[in-house]
Amino acid sequence: MTKPLLVFNSKGIYCKQADVYIDAWRPVEKCIVTHGHSDHSRRGHKQYITHHNNIPIIKHRLGDITVSGKEWGETFTINGVTFSLHPAGHIVASSQVRVEYKGEVWVFTGDYKIENDGLSTPYEPIKCHTFITECTFGLPAFKWEPQDDVFNEINGWWARNKDEGRTSLLFGYSLGKAQRLLKHLDTSIGKIYTHGAVEQMTQVLREHYDLPPTELITANTKKEDILGNIVVAPPSAQGSSLMRKIGPNVTASASGWMTFRGARRRRALDRGFVLSDHADWDGLLQAVKETGCEKVIATHGYTEIFSRYLREEMALDARTESTQYEAEQNEAESKKEEGAS
Repeated sequence: MTKPLLVFNSKGIYCKQADVYIDAWRPVEKCIVTHGHSDHSRRGHKQYITHHNNIPIIKHRLGDITVSGKEWGETFTINGVTFSLHPAGHIVASSQVRVEYKGEVWVFTGDYKIENDGLSTPYEPIKCHTFITECTFGLPAFKWEPQDDVFNEINGWWARNKDEGRTSLLFGYSLGKAQRLLKHLDTSIGKIYTHGAVEQMTQVLREHYDLPPTELITANTKKEDILGNIVVAPPSAQGSSLMRKIGPNVTASASGWMTFRGARRRRALDRGFVLSDHADWDGLLQAVKETGCEKVIATHGYTEIFSRYLREEMALDARTESTQYEAEQNEAESKKEEGAS
């Protein structure tokens, strides 16, 4: 029996032939990093390899690290194993990792979405024999509406709030979701204010990405200046002293979990917009089909349900593996994620 090209061990996803890890969750000598979220980009590795646009992101979050950058599709070989990075479409600078050795090809997706969000480099299907896929939203209940429709709803909501003399407070993760929101907010309605975590990360990304002007909220910001405008903040800021200073407001969250009304009620939100940086059920199935793969390994999310569907309905060799990657969080962004911003 041929040994698998990639294995899951106590430190992460490991390629023994190259002695390289992918998105390791414990410190290792050499690690390929798919994107900047803290569950995939950990501290303590001696050498990092990632897409060059991800370097300022992980340096901002991890500090002084040894890192080398690669371009999309650029091949690099380690001990006979050929690697390359390909767009995942999850957030800015997010990658899939293609691994080839002696004619066998594996692809690790990291996190991904199929829809082009107009900011991240769009997802690219990669042919392979074995496909390692997330399935954060791996249930048929998750089906995303076109992004244009969602942003028409968000901008309409903001305009109505302004007409009613209230400020719009919109929650989204400080890396990825926040910039996607900024990119598509209609600045003809008013000004965009930001929480510190969002503003810091946005400033890091401005060198490579076209984003609208924003203004940081501080302790000196006046309520009358913000009134009728929109504030983009991380979920962990909800209820914070700074957010309580902004005056009459209406709250909303942009997340795939807003599919479920209970998620909005538990977080005491006025409105929920279904907008995710992960693939929905149809997107996951499309991604699997487009690889032409024979084997699938499902990680983080609804792994058992999704892998069973692949076995029973698509006759694929599908199984699950445990990782320390986190599915998009239902209630609020983790303190660890925000602390790294």
